[in-house]
Amino acid sequence: MNEHVTELAAWAVSEAISRGRVHAEPRPKTRGEFQRDRDRIVHSTAFRRLEYKTQVFVNHEGDLFRTRLTHSIEVAQIARSIARALSLNDDQTEAIALAHDLGHTPFGHAGQDALNECMAAHGGFEHNLQSLRIVDRLEERYGAFDGLNLMFETRAGILKHCAPATARELGELGNRFLEDRRPSLEAQICNLADEIAYNNHDVDDGLRSGLITLEQLEQISLFARHARQALLEFPTLVGRRLIHETVRRVIDAQVTDLLTETQQRIAANGIKTLADVERAPPLVGFSAAMQAENRELKTFLRTELYRHYQVVRMTNKARRVIRDLFAAFLAEPRLLPPQYQASGEQEGMPRVIADYIAGMTDRYAIKEHRRLFDVGYLEP
Repeated sequence: MNEHVTELAAWAVSEAISRGRVHAEPRPKTRGEFQRDRDRIVHSTAFRRLEYKTQVFVNHEGDLFRTRLTHSIEVAQIARSIARALSLNDDQTEAIALAHDLGHTPFGHAGQDALNECMAAHGGFEHNLQSLRIVDRLEERYGAFDGLNLMFETRAGILKHCAPATARELGELGNRFLEDRRPSLEAQICNLADEIAYNNHDVDDGLRSGLITLEQLEQISLFARHARQALLEFPTLVGRRLIHETVRRVIDAQVTDLLTETQQRIAANGIKTLADVERAPPLVGFSAAMQAENRELKTFLRTELYRHYQVVRMTNKARRVIRDLFAAFLAEPRLLPPQYQASGEQEGMPRVIADYIAGMTDRYAIKEHRRLFDVGYLEP
């Protein structure tokens, strides 16, 4: 079964050198193993829930803002294109990208921070580890095993970072962190594609919301340069068309820069095998000039969008919802659905409560909070 329309680079992830699945399965007849991973992720319950989980703006604030689902699709598109241009395994890259946010809580990073605080005395909470927990254990779709039984390399790519204590618990999957080895190029690509996607769509969503303006972005070199180029080619462009044309050009410039820089690093480090990738410094990255411009854009978004008072008001409410839910369930586990009560007795109630809350969509978390705390809300 061909994994790719073109020949893979010698240092790419491939089925031929894969460590396979935890539970052995017959080979798929009409697709590659990493295509199967991608398809299992797309059909998972956790993936569908991403449609109603927030990026910056909470789900009910508008129908046109990005969600975790649209973000994941955008990351996958960028990552797959980069991987193919570098003759890497684009099927496996796409699988990692689509799965990278499966473990995210409702209400974006505010929800994650609040749940991590709640779990501080119980091992903490990190959405990256939760994504792995979902594909390894929490999805219930197959009779023969828990989780999705993904290929080792896909699971390793989902696990972006890991504390030593947790790495030791993960066995072979965690050894990379204990031995200071780098992830595959496919996994490194997903990390940068994630950054490219969220920076640019946060610009788009921030402009759509009116919380940031084109006048402000004219002071940001990366955006301003490509806006000027768009207007040189299309002098009459205004409004949404100008924004879309500019964002498209920014993404293209970042991807082009990343490809050039990564190819140079691969050559400079004498990469010949996947093992060479693991021993080398990070290979996928921007040039120094693009990195500086990217940092300027991220600083602007952090200051002007993520800390905008209207966003802070919503994220403050979100943290309160998460903290209230966790405290209520921990104080009285019988408030949990029966299956979670049973799981809590086996795995520890705090971790199972975190699973339940992390799996909620924005609107479900709000509704659950009303059920528990609003005496006038009568829905069971």
